[in-house]
Formats: sequence, C-alpha cells, structure tokens
Amino acid sequence: MEEKFLIDTNIIIYHLDGKIPDDQKKKVRRIFETSFTISTISNIEVLGWHKITEEDRIKTENFLSNAVVIYLDKIIETKSIELKRAYNIETPDSIIAATALDNNLVLVTRNTDDFKNIKHLKLFNPFL
Repeated sequence: MEEKFLIDTNIIIYHLDGKIPDDQKKKVRRIFETSFTISTISNIEVLGWHKITEEDRIKTENFLSNAVVIYLDKIIETKSIELKRAYNIETPDSIIAATALDNNLVLVTRNTDDFKNIKHLKLFNPFL
C-alpha cells in the first residue's frame, strides 16, 4: 500500500517559495500531486498570515484549492488534547499530529523536533 501524507504548513510555504532542497523537489512535488492533504490548521496558518499580500493570497488560495483539507472533529480534538498533555506541544502542532495519526498519514514537515517524540507518528523531512 502506498504511503499517504499530511503536509505541514512550513512545507507548503517552502514549496510556494521554491525553497525545497533540489534533491527532494521531485519527491515533494509527487506528494503534492498524489497526496495533497492538509490540516485545517495549515489552511488557517498560511492564509491567516498577517503580512500576506493580496496577490500572494490569491495565488495561495488557488494552490490550496487542490488540497484535501481535514477539518477538526471530535476524534481529532480528543487525540490533540491527549498529545498536548503527553508531549507539552503547541496546540497547532498537537492538532496536526492528531490529524496525521487519526488518518494514518506520514507528516511532511521540516519541524521534526516538534513531533519526534510522538509515538507512532511517521515523519518525512525533505530538508534532511
């Protein structure tokens, strides 16, 4: 069975800015083409950035319109609370981790230190 991915906010931003490492561009592009899944938190973080220009907002909204967005539900909320308590992580990170775990997705992120101790959470960092 092919792995499916949840793409963290930072990877979306690096991708849009053309800052994915050259040796990983092909793999990351393939992930966006075949498994473009994000948490609602990433949608909020990317589009809610206070310095986003109108042009970038439109470009980003168009790009994100291709994503499958997983919204917060009671299962993810409960798991997020458990993770936040167990690992003392920020709320957005606990929601993203809970979303990945609940949907059996590999989390694509550069911020692996934020997630590395979470049991059963699979990570892929294209910057390593």
